[in-house]
Amino acid sequence: MLLLSLTMSFSAATHADDSTLQAGIQNLLAKGFSQKIEGVNQIVESGDPRAEQILQALLDKQLFSVKADNTLVFYDKKTDEAQAKQVLTGEPVAVASAKDLSRIRTNNRMRGQIKQLLASIQLMNPDDAMRLAAVKAMVGNVSPDQVDSIRTLAEKEANPDIKKEMQTLVQLAELKSDDADVVKAAIAGLAGNLNQQVRPTLQALTESDDASIAAAATQTLVEIDNKVTWYGHLETLFFGLSLGSVLVLAAIGLAITFGVMGVINMAHGELIMLGAYTTYTIQTYVLPNFPGVSLIVSIPAAFVVSGLVGVLIEKTVIRHLYGRPLETLLATFGISLILQQAVRTIFSPLNRSVETPEWMSGSIQINEVLSLTLNRLYVIAFCLVVFALLFMVLKKTSLGLQVRAVSQNRGMARAMGVKASRVDAMTFGLGAGIAGVAGVALSQLTNVGPNLGQSYIIDSFMVVVFGGVGNLWGTLIAGFSLGIANKFLEPWAGAVLAKILVLVFIILFIQKHPRGLFPQKGRAADN
Repeated sequence: MLLLSLTMSFSAATHADDSTLQAGIQNLLAKGFSQKIEGVNQIVESGDPRAEQILQALLDKQLFSVKADNTLVFYDKKTDEAQAKQVLTGEPVAVASAKDLSRIRTNNRMRGQIKQLLASIQLMNPDDAMRLAAVKAMVGNVSPDQVDSIRTLAEKEANPDIKKEMQTLVQLAELKSDDADVVKAAIAGLAGNLNQQVRPTLQALTESDDASIAAAATQTLVEIDNKVTWYGHLETLFFGLSLGSVLVLAAIGLAITFGVMGVINMAHGELIMLGAYTTYTIQTYVLPNFPGVSLIVSIPAAFVVSGLVGVLIEKTVIRHLYGRPLETLLATFGISLILQQAVRTIFSPLNRSVETPEWMSGSIQINEVLSLTLNRLYVIAFCLVVFALLFMVLKKTSLGLQVRAVSQNRGMARAMGVKASRVDAMTFGLGAGIAGVAGVALSQLTNVGPNLGQSYIIDSFMVVVFGGVGNLWGTLIAGFSLGIANKFLEPWAGAVLAKILVLVFIILFIQKHPRGLFPQKGRAADN
């Protein structure tokens, strides 16, 4: 059957043809599917505002006829099993038993045509989203009779996105034309079009007997492939920024403690893990029915929990090992094992999952080949916010002034009355708290488990050394740089080899610049 023209009398200015509607309804009551299909066409052709509802009820299996008098009714047993509603009048009809009704049955061919007709009707919908969805539903299924109607609608369409999709519909339909000039014009119009139907259709035309058509299709495909490749690089850049944000969050706390105190803290990964488990605990036991609220509450909670554990580690272990880096490394490595075993004992060795809030789920669709996941966007934004707050603390508060003084010249800072021991404890606690906040972010990207921190400790040290020990800007730039480099290397080198190549690069870089991208300043910096 020919699909009806999109614009045939289905507009506000057109009066519904009641006789055509009645004829369509009578055909729906027939037993043969050919008559039913004719009835569907007649219902749409009538221009009656009830046409869309009737077609949708057919698809949803909610259109029935009363056996006693063949009255057509809408009936949904799940909503109200005792009452139906007349299609024409909208009046209620009492239903004593579902056996008194006979469902208007459809087959695959009929359902396919109904979907096309519904899309045609929805192209007239005043809502932009409905029209766009209708256009996308018709891609690849436009008959030659519909081309002129869609072209007319496209000329009147004000929304540029919908207009472009309508033009794509027309051009895809014109590719099937017998006129070579029409086909070549359509091919030229599809240059750079990222619609999923365009590439396979053009690919088929590259084998056309007409050499000019095959050449034009090949050229257009090359342009589309170049555009897809470019957007692929953008997607890789986005994933690199996302990974870089995780590395910055994981390393920024370490940059503070390592830069100020010179402590190689191998337990830093476990402080990240504690932040992730704090998020899991709050979501599971404190606010189980409010994942969004629990995530927000987890941020300060994780900062406090990991920060207090950090202060405890500094006062009980680290304080007695200053100036002995090897012993500090071994002691903190032992602490990391203790924390891992404690978590295994309390929460079990199994990985736990943290529910992602609804407002962090889904993605932003830029075009047909590029989409940005919301959870990664939020992690990038969260990283920048944490960095900005930490930067303000170090630049605008007395604690920050003392931290910078101790990091640049510990002896002179103590001579000026700064209590270096207090600054060390506060600094270690601050770095540990930031690690806990990083754990909150990681809980939204991966499972929470006892070995979570071990996956990021080496990367954190690489970021700190590459950026420059104790320099926040260096940590930010190094984290994003390594994250982007990893993601660009992975497609052709693999995840493992990509990390090895990055490590080799850092080793070679440190040979030339042993203090990193942004070396620490001060008279005692060389120490």
